[in-house]
Amino acid sequence: MLKSPYHGGHLEVIVGPMFSGKSEELIRRVGRALIARQRVQVFKPAIDDRYHAASVASHTGRVIAALPVSSTAQVRAHLTGEGALLETEGVTLPDVVAFDEAQFFDSGLVPLALELADAGVRVVLAGLDLDFRGEPFGVMPELLSRAESVEKLTAICVVCGAPATRTQRLIGGRPARRSDPVVLVGAAESYEARCRVHHVVED
Repeated sequence: MLKSPYHGGHLEVIVGPMFSGKSEELIRRVGRALIARQRVQVFKPAIDDRYHAASVASHTGRVIAALPVSSTAQVRAHLTGEGALLETEGVTLPDVVAFDEAQFFDSGLVPLALELADAGVRVVLAGLDLDFRGEPFGVMPELLSRAESVEKLTAICVVCGAPATRTQRLIGGRPARRSDPVVLVGAAESYEARCRVHHVVED
């Protein structure tokens, strides 16, 4: 099996609500790897163009270059050059592969992340663990269960100042309805960090 020069392949998952610093933490970890002269590749979902089309950006303004993709098939093709298996002869993988907003990726992210880790790559994934309804979001539950390292961040509830673990979606200043689409890319104009008590979803 193909091996990365970095032999500690594993999954690191960073989760929490919006405004908890997930992207900031991913940028910090990637930055440290770059300082150590490791080879790094960062991916982000193409639908997330809130701040920079080709960068991961935190709400505080920190940025790091990233490749926008619309599927994990595109990630695999970029890493292998031809969309083949990671065991392809002659393919040299990065030491670190990072994914921001991992909840927006398709189900192929889980097997790809596992393949990368098995090949010796350090895989760092940041994303929302819960959607606006407070339900597990996309592929995140499986990534969390398979990760060697999990960091769950909290924000600050805008209502009471308590630790916030939920993402409150607001439509016209009112709580979103449970039947609304799960995916709605936005920032402070559409979302707030809330604690369990003050998180509201309309039926």
